[in-house]
Amino acid sequence: MRFPVGAGLLAKIVNDNAGRLTPRGALRFFASKSNRRTAAPTGIALMLILGIPGLAHAFDLQQLSDQLAKPTVIHGNFIQEKHLRALPQPLTSKGTFVLAKDHGLLWLLKTPLQQDYRISATGIARRDANGWQLLPNKSAGAEQNRLFLAVLQGDSSGLQRDFELQLQGEATQWKLTLIPRSLLLKQVFTQINIDGGELVQKIELLETQGDSTVLRMQDSTSSQPLSDAEQHDFAE
Repeated sequence: MRFPVGAGLLAKIVNDNAGRLTPRGALRFFASKSNRRTAAPTGIALMLILGIPGLAHAFDLQQLSDQLAKPTVIHGNFIQEKHLRALPQPLTSKGTFVLAKDHGLLWLLKTPLQQDYRISATGIARRDANGWQLLPNKSAGAEQNRLFLAVLQGDSSGLQRDFELQLQGEATQWKLTLIPRSLLLKQVFTQINIDGGELVQKIELLETQGDSTVLRMQDSTSSQPLSDAEQHDFAE
C-alpha cells in the first residue's frame, strides 16, 4: 500500500527539520507538491503542521521583550565569575540586586568586598561615605551600562541597534545570542549569550581578548515591591 504524498513528506519534515521549518516554508513546500489527486492529503498535512509546537506559535523577540518587561521590580542574588587568561581560577564575586523598571538597577556586592553600585539612564554611581557618586561616563562603560539594562529589562529594540539577535527556545526556557554590530562593541565583545525562563537567569560575555564573564541570577522574585531604603537609593 502506498501512503499519500503529503503524509509521507510530513513525517520526513517533522523528523528531520522540525527545528528549522517555518509555517510559510511548509505551506510553500506542500503547495508545490499538490495536485488534484493529493489535494486532500495536503490539506491534512497543513492541519498537522499548524498543530506542531513551535511552528504555529513560535516564541519570538517581541514575546520575549513583553515577558521580561512585565515585572515592575525584581529582587535576587547573583554570582559573577570573571575568567582571565592569565589566571587559572576565575575571580568570583557575590551579592544581591534590585531591578526597578522605572528607576534602574542596584548592584550590591557582598564578597569578596562590599561595594554598592547604581546603574540608571544617567550612568553608573558608586556609594561611598558621602553618598552616591556618579562615575566618569567613559564611552565603553556607558555602552556596557546601557547594554546591561537593556538585557535585564527586555529592551529588544535597544539591543537590535547594536546587535544581531538570535533567539532559540520557548517562554519557559530560551537562549538569546547577541552578535555585535557596532564598531565600539566589536572592540569589546565577540558574543553575548543570555539564558532564561520567566526572567533572565544567566549572562555570558565573551570578550575579544579571550577573557569572559559569567553572571548567574539566582532566587529572582518579582513579588516584592521596593523597600523604603531602596526607593531612597534610587531617588538620590
